Amino acid sequence: MPSPAQHPPVSLRQLLPGFVRGAGSTGDGPDAIRIDEAACSRSDLLAAALSLAGRLGGARTVVVEATPTLDTVTAVVGALAAGVPIVPVAPDAGPLERDHVLRDSGADVVLGAPDWDVPLEHIAVPAPGTDDACRLDADTVAGAMVMYTSGTTGAPKGVVLSAGAIAADLDALVDAWAWTAEDLLVHGLPLFHVHGLVLGVLGALRTGSRLVHTGRPTPERYAAAGGSMYFGVPTVWSRVVADPAIAAALRPARVLVSGSAGLPAPVFESLEALTGLRALERYGMTETLITIGSRADGERRPGQVGLPLRGVRTRLAGEDGGPVPHDGESVGELQVQAPTMFDGYLGRPEATAVCWTADGWFVTGDVATIGPDGWHRIVGRASVDLIKSGGYRIGAGEVEAALLAHPGVREAAVIGEPDPDLGQRIVAFVVADEGTDAETLSRFVAEGLSAHKRPRRVVLLGSLPRNALGKVQKSLLTD
Repeated sequence: MPSPAQHPPVSLRQLLPGFVRGAGSTGDGPDAIRIDEAACSRSDLLAAALSLAGRLGGARTVVVEATPTLDTVTAVVGALAAGVPIVPVAPDAGPLERDHVLRDSGADVVLGAPDWDVPLEHIAVPAPGTDDACRLDADTVAGAMVMYTSGTTGAPKGVVLSAGAIAADLDALVDAWAWTAEDLLVHGLPLFHVHGLVLGVLGALRTGSRLVHTGRPTPERYAAAGGSMYFGVPTVWSRVVADPAIAAALRPARVLVSGSAGLPAPVFESLEALTGLRALERYGMTETLITIGSRADGERRPGQVGLPLRGVRTRLAGEDGGPVPHDGESVGELQVQAPTMFDGYLGRPEATAVCWTADGWFVTGDVATIGPDGWHRIVGRASVDLIKSGGYRIGAGEVEAALLAHPGVREAAVIGEPDPDLGQRIVAFVVADEGTDAETLSRFVAEGLSAHKRPRRVVLLGSLPRNALGKVQKSLLTD
């Protein structure tokens, strides 16, 4: 059975060349790295990280409570420098989830001083600028990152991301987004996910660009940061466009990136109207990192995530495993080949093996369409977003987009529920303005799409359940 390709080892200097090279250079400064209210120079951050690395000799795996702080960034860079796997843990993880991660990862050291009652060694994270006799250098082989991700069943699995895979992905994004050391990246995304930590922190350190993490991703903090690049999830962008004055403050930016969930077309259009910028969308998974995206020098289309990044190949497979045409309409399960792949699920070779086809393609579990010109539209997860109703295969994302085109709809989530006649019937959960009724919305979808794609039931809610990255938690709607 095929398995993920192993990446050649790289050092911290090779992983984060812009950061290491920029430390102490004429372009370095006391606010090169700003996380919430704290800031430091690259040289001070590098000194602290290498000092921490020198204290991690003998550690098997380290964990850090991934709060939006300089301590978290120092901990991550220090562990990478020491060649020790590091596991970022969500600050809001409950004791059951946290204890599973600690046990499953085999962690023996906690970095920092979180309020955890666990029998592990704690090592303090040194302050920026700290330098002592036990510091390592930047040429030690870099460690891996282990990020825990939940599937549809079972406890979260540890996704092992090598430094080589991270470097390959960031280089592909540098190419797509024309990302340089002259940029100022701004975001406020969680540091226990790929979007916030790998792209939003390590990406800035790899290129040598300045970084502002706003602590919380509020529109006001985004507007005040004065960045050339901004990363956000759809919830952030919908809040930005709700205040035209704040949105206008982003006009000097070069790139607005949206990810982690589909950006609704109305928000895309409002961003363009208020900022003059068409948002760049991208697609990826923890296991694959980012594999598809639109380009800074290319077209951007609402509702579509773009083209495969450099070095990435994609295809669609039907239920029988056969090819699905790239006609922009036919829905299939998305499979990818890329130099950005994970090294496997930690300690779970069987779970790793079943993610791969016999001919070496990774099965994402997402369903998508691919147009004749190669543009991708993500429909959603095969397990919940591919609805089989009356003999038709219907993507939940297409129905959601149709609902969001109604002027009275603010949010929408669509699922399939069992139906004795149709197999599944389409059910829409909608946050709508007062006076918008369910029958009107069902009829609106039928008029814009096809009659068989209309919701058979529309549930009006005050809000949709979302996770920290703004993704709708459809399992809660199903329950």
